[in-house]
Amino acid sequence: MQLELNGRNAVIAGGSRGIGRSIALAFAQAGANVSICARGESALRATGAELRRSGRVVHAAVCDLSDGEAVKSYVTAAAQALGGIDVLVNNASGFGLSDDEAGWAASINVDLLAPVRASRAALPYLEKSQGSIIHISSISGLQPSARTPPYGAVKAALIQLTLSQAARLADKRIRVNCIAPGSIEFPGGTWEQRKTTDPKLYNSVLGSIRFGRLGTPEEIANVTLFLASSAASWITGQTIAVDGGQMLG
Repeated sequence: MQLELNGRNAVIAGGSRGIGRSIALAFAQAGANVSICARGESALRATGAELRRSGRVVHAAVCDLSDGEAVKSYVTAAAQALGGIDVLVNNASGFGLSDDEAGWAASINVDLLAPVRASRAALPYLEKSQGSIIHISSISGLQPSARTPPYGAVKAALIQLTLSQAARLADKRIRVNCIAPGSIEFPGGTWEQRKTTDPKLYNSVLGSIRFGRLGTPEEIANVTLFLASSAASWITGQTIAVDGGQMLG
């Protein structure tokens, strides 16, 4: 089975680093035209340059995904630059980890409201293409998240949103699915930093993973590519945990 997205137009909200970057690169390598956004201009520029080497149409824009109007403007600009939208991937996180007003606001605004707003803005284009939406949640939304209550609660809400959107949009032939990654390590990412800043936590998490290692962004990108492809044409309303058996521990 070959997964390809030749000629399709993919929008990745939160696509400059880590999981989002790997998804964008995988889509471009599979033949898709790609738009990415992020808050940080430096990483956005670097990933945009990588994508352009694929020879596909590439659009990259700075966007604060906690700002509703900015989300709407970005999705509209992405659709115009690419010539439509076939796939919307909502990957960004505000990483609201602390159980205080700031932590809850960051999680709600970026992890939940940004996907809601991006989906709404992309809907007219997805209706034309009979495309798909893929949300990137977390296994924190599938189990207790005592260390990071806002993050876990909002990721659980994103999983529920997937079900509701899938049911509501099925008659338009728009598929909606979700991926729940386990702990993912990449250069400059949270878990790489915690190797040195909080080795006790890092080793505790590592010890809970049955495969004996943390995941890679590419492993999440592979599942995203599958869900976006015609190989997943009969899949909607599902959340797939990609965690190397982390929840089994």
